[in-house]
Amino acid sequence: MKEIVIISGKGGTGKTSLSASFAYLAQENAIIADCDVDAADMHLLLEPDFSNSADFFSGVLARIEQEKCIKCGECKNVCRFNAVSKQNDKFEIIPLDCEGCGYCARICPRDAINMKEQKVGKWFESKIKTKTQMIHAKLDIGAENSGKLVAHVKKIAKENAASQKKDIIIVDGSPGVGCPVVSSLSGADYVVLVTEPSVSGIHDLKRVYELLEKFRLPAGCIINKFDLNAGKTAEIEEFLKKEKIDLLSKIPYNENFTKAMTEGKTIVEFDQGDLKREIEEGWKKIKKIVIMEKK
Repeated sequence: MKEIVIISGKGGTGKTSLSASFAYLAQENAIIADCDVDAADMHLLLEPDFSNSADFFSGVLARIEQEKCIKCGECKNVCRFNAVSKQNDKFEIIPLDCEGCGYCARICPRDAINMKEQKVGKWFESKIKTKTQMIHAKLDIGAENSGKLVAHVKKIAKENAASQKKDIIIVDGSPGVGCPVVSSLSGADYVVLVTEPSVSGIHDLKRVYELLEKFRLPAGCIINKFDLNAGKTAEIEEFLKKEKIDLLSKIPYNENFTKAMTEGKTIVEFDQGDLKREIEEGWKKIKKIVIMEKK
């Protein structure tokens, strides 16, 4: 079983569209994991049935028991996050400001504050249109611990892949270099970087590759909309050659990317021309690399 993670240094590069296309090409041979939990949208293309779901809890939140509170204000005095407010002679916790450190509970003279485990999101186990499973999740608005939710999604995906004897796990990671991306990369066998020929695209490609180097992970790159800026595309290719990153595919600009999304289809379902051929060739290269590494 091999884990392929698709990430990008910035949003808007076509990462999720390509991830969904790879999922469609893999059909029943792969388990799919949508680890972009802050802005999950892979479900728009793969038609999950949301058959199983569960709340995800992580971290704690202070809660004041009003019947025990003597309104001394010590909790408000010590909170460095300004998470305690006083309204109508009553002290209350502001959930979005509470960091869950627990100091207010420790200094309360009446033990009127307890630390309650908080719900930060929901995860789902779905059947999708390729007759396989997708594990996906949604972080609650304003919630933290997205990295832990990503880790949970990957854990379930790996367990299901092992029990169902699937060859591949395809992971749609988050853009950027933050905590959810680090969590997405943990345990990966091969990483696909999706970029575009722009100043910000090149900058963020280099930044995310610095992260990959710390993990010592093999990587390949897909240059999307390569024909919009020949100079920047050449600059990306030079960087890939220098860093020994596999050039997997160069995809031309095509409005079918957007049209496919509006119809809820992957690109390889919607387009029967150059886009589909380039994506299929890229997927063949990825599988060949991964299989060779397996041997």
